[in-house]
Parts: sequence; C-alpha cells; structure tokens
Amino acid sequence: MTNTKDHPTALPARVRTVVVGAGYAGLSAALSLHDDGIDTLILEGSDRVGGRVCSERRKDGVVVDHGGQWVGPTQKHLLALAERFDCPTFPTYNMGEHIELWPDGVHRRYTGAGPDSGPGMADYLAAADRIDELARTVDLDDPTATPGIERWDSETVHSYFERTVANEDARRRLALAVEGVWSIEPRDLSVFHLMFYVASAGGFDQLMETEGCAQERRFRDGAQSTALAVANHLGDRVHVNTAVRQVEHTTNGVRIETTRGTILADSVVMALPPSATQRVTFTPPLPVPRTRWVDRSPMGDVAKVHAVFDTPFWRADGLSGQATIYGNRAVGVVFDNSPEDAGHGVLVCFVYGDRQRSWSALSDDDRRAAIIATLVELFGDRAASPIDYTEKIWPQDVWARGGYAASPTPGTWFAHGRGGWRAPTDRIHWAGSETASIWNGYIDGAISSGARAAEEIRKQLSR
Repeated sequence: MTNTKDHPTALPARVRTVVVGAGYAGLSAALSLHDDGIDTLILEGSDRVGGRVCSERRKDGVVVDHGGQWVGPTQKHLLALAERFDCPTFPTYNMGEHIELWPDGVHRRYTGAGPDSGPGMADYLAAADRIDELARTVDLDDPTATPGIERWDSETVHSYFERTVANEDARRRLALAVEGVWSIEPRDLSVFHLMFYVASAGGFDQLMETEGCAQERRFRDGAQSTALAVANHLGDRVHVNTAVRQVEHTTNGVRIETTRGTILADSVVMALPPSATQRVTFTPPLPVPRTRWVDRSPMGDVAKVHAVFDTPFWRADGLSGQATIYGNRAVGVVFDNSPEDAGHGVLVCFVYGDRQRSWSALSDDDRRAAIIATLVELFGDRAASPIDYTEKIWPQDVWARGGYAASPTPGTWFAHGRGGWRAPTDRIHWAGSETASIWNGYIDGAISSGARAAEEIRKQLSR
C-alpha cells in the first residue's frame, strides 16, 4: 500500500524541522511536532510511507503484512495511535493445537506456550527464567550504566547457551527463539543486547508468546494502515520519492540536500535504520561513537512468505496454524495470518538467519517448493496448492536492507553506546525503533522514539 502523489508539491526553501524517514518513527515525530504547531516537513526516499511496515492488498482483497504486523496489550503508543486514527485490530487466531516439527520428522502437537513434556522443555524454561533475571538488572534509561555491561556485552548468546544450558534440545529451542525475535543467529548477538531487549519488552515471554504478549492482535486493514492514516493527516508535509543525500550544519541552520532539491531547517530528526543512515553524508562528520554505532549495527536476515488458500482448512483439523520448525528446513516459524472474517486462509512463513541466506539463493521455483514442502509436512496435502503466494525478502529491500531491526554487534554497546546510541548531534536528533527504551525493535518503540525526538526539538527551540 502506498501514499504517493503523482505530482508532489515543490519543496519549501526553509522549514523549522525536517524529519528524514517516513516509517513509524518519522511519522510519529512529525505528527507530534505538527500537533504543537511546529512547521515540519517529512522526507522519504521510497515511494511509500511505513518503512519496515508494509501491507499489500492481494487478489480477492486479502491483505498481507510483509513487515511488522502485530500489536500487544503493553504496546500503548501503537494502540493509542491506531485508536486516534480509527484503525481497528482483531485477535491473532490462537485456538486449537500448535505444532512443532523436529529434524527427524517427529511432529508434536500442543496447546499453550509449549509442550510440557517436549524434549529440552524444562531446561529451556529454566534458561528463560535466568534471562529474565539478567534483564531485570538493565538500566533502560541509561543501558551503558548497567552493572556488568562489559562482561555481558563481550559474550555471544551462542557461547552463553553452550556454557549454561546442557541439554541440546533446549539449546535448539533457544536458538530458534533468538532467530525468531532478532532474525540473526545466536553467535551474532551479545548477551547484553539480549538482556536489554528482553527488559525493553517487559520479559522473555512477552517476546515469544501470543495471548497477552507481543503477537496478541493484528490490524484489520494491515499494520501499514495507521501509517497511511498519519501521512494523510499530515498531507503535503509528507514527500515520498525524496531521498536525502547530505545533511550539513551551516551558520544559518541545517542544510538538507535531497534528490529533489535543497532545504534549510532549524533542526533535523533522522528517523532511519542504521543501514539507511550510512547512505547519508554528514558535514561535519558525525562523532566517532555515532558512526561506530551505525557501522556496527547490521540489520537481520529475514523473509516473510505468505501462502493464501480458499479457506483456513487447518482450523477444521483442530490446528491453530502456528508451528515451530527445528533443523534444516527453510521455514522457522509459521502463523495463521488469515483475515478476520476467515474468508480465505493465509499461512505466513518466517525464514531467518542462516536458513534465509541459503533459501534466498535458490531459484524462484525452488524457494517456493521448499516453503510448500514444509507446509505440506505440517498441514497435509491441502497445503500443496495455494491460490496465491508472495515473498518479501528483506535483505533485498533497497531501503531497509534487512529486518526486523538492527542489532549492535557484541562489544558495541559497551564501547560506543553512551555517545552513539541516541545522543543528539548538535541540531540532529535520532529516532527509530533501535533508539527506543521500551519495545526496542518494535513498531511501538519506533513511535515512542519519534515522540522523544520531537520533545528534544521542542526543548531546543524554546531556548
């Protein structure tokens, strides 16, 4: 879904504030400033708003979310924004039995958070409790002040699990949990960032579960619907197809050079993921801690694949459509992504990390065959013939270059977090989900980060 204009209005010569990036962080910052009567312009390089949230209406009217899609009860910023702009939600389908599929082909059906007697389950739950204990030590207002940060930021999650979790099946469960939340492998994540992220969400289960947690509800018209509503409210202040190339501090303000002209502003909100920030030239150069933080915060590797069927046939079999897959199959996790009225059946498949890199290198036909084969293994022969099939391979997205979020590499929080995470750079303020203290990496965190950046600007303008 797009919010483009065939003939965009000309860029003004000067505004009070320019917001770079029309994802949820940039839209939130611009909306907050606009609400306070501060002259604001938002610039977006792509042809749509929403950033890493991207909804598409497929044939027969089925809406699929290629990017972020869920909202949980504690994600109050997103819920409030959706309520303001009348974007209804509905519960994620969570009835019936879930499936886990193991490398040896064993299927296990269960209800609730996990199979109580499943292999490695007791050790997995014990490890989750230890992670929660560590997360409670994190200082969310100043993460770099967390006791023991150097130690925890120096160890990878892979080595931590190898050191503290004896059961191999429990480690498999934990590894898939990491892939599912961060879309990277445990070797690429520091224990400290895991601690911070869990603390930011309010607990390990908040990240993993559905009812009462991050995956509880979906948006009737797609998760991009609220972003589109905000953009329509802001009107001509939103300029898509307008990529920012340079940001320069001058004696008269901040000069922003774009693909459609140059603008002068009193202040700037940079609401881009680190991967996109790298494409902008800053004059004078950004402080070293900020450049190091950006350079050492790569995006994850994830693809979302939707298979659409005439009906959600798995429900009649007593299945929820949710599945976790261990081993070498391409798919890691499956959810029922059917519309609220169940007029069609939709299964969304997540492909993460190492599996994503191998799978995405295949031909179009072979990628599809690998996905469908797993769905047939899970749900039977009726899964072999979807009426529609679509992929979004996020590392191939020219703007985001990955998903869901950027994760600082081990050692980056300790070495560069204090000055690099989100501290303003003169008249440049930093937003984006990666800069949030609460629900970091999520849509809700993006919205709160935009509000924080707007508040920084209000204080700066009042001096």
